[in-house]
Amino acid sequence: MVEDHKHEESILEKIVEKIHGHGDSSSSHDSDDDKKSTLSSSSFKSKIYRLFGREKPVHKVLGGGKPADIFLWRNKKVSGGVFGAVTACWIVFELIEYHFLTFLCHLFILALAALFLWSNACTFIHKATPHIPEVHIPEDPVLQLASGLRIEVNRAFAVLRNIASGRDIKKFILVIAGLWILSIIGSCCNFLTLFYIATVLLFTIPVVYEKYEDKVDAFGEKAMKEIKKQYAVLDEKVLSKIISKIPRGALNKKKD
Repeated sequence: MVEDHKHEESILEKIVEKIHGHGDSSSSHDSDDDKKSTLSSSSFKSKIYRLFGREKPVHKVLGGGKPADIFLWRNKKVSGGVFGAVTACWIVFELIEYHFLTFLCHLFILALAALFLWSNACTFIHKATPHIPEVHIPEDPVLQLASGLRIEVNRAFAVLRNIASGRDIKKFILVIAGLWILSIIGSCCNFLTLFYIATVLLFTIPVVYEKYEDKVDAFGEKAMKEIKKQYAVLDEKVLSKIISKIPRGALNKKKD
């Protein structure tokens, strides 16, 4: 009887172990499936094409903060006010041909005359004189702007120096073509009109791209494939022949 009882206990223990083992294996399989699903989802996200290799949201690409909110029309009143002010300046200085210095002087004349008359009128009618606030430019934003501008200018100088050294003829041709196109645009319109066009593009393209992001990225992927295909043909037929004819002896001596 005792032996039969021990035998039954051993059988029960084996059954329990098998059940636990099956549960552990199933849980491990579930965890493996979860890992595979997360890996597949992450790999799927990484395979999604973004225009110009963008990895951050449009808001972050524009620098984040209030400037990005203005360009993306997060606050329509502020964005509309800024865009309206820029449009009014372009109309005044470009279409009406009002010179900036004349406009600035007339604006100061009107402001000073209005404040002067108002201050003297308050003394006659026995009212408090208007409070004219003290206007001063804060130091920190100006220093931050100057520092950021200095970094970008130095980076542009480094790129131009690298191109001028003759190490990358493809980049040299692309930069020359870009400058040539920019010179054509500059001959068609002046700096103020060019600045206004850039402002209009900043207030329209990012918000439209953010709204139709997936469709634009899909179209951009097709366009980039076609551009790469045409560039490969150009590289094979033209650029490679030009590069092969350039003597490399002087360049190698400089590197040594």
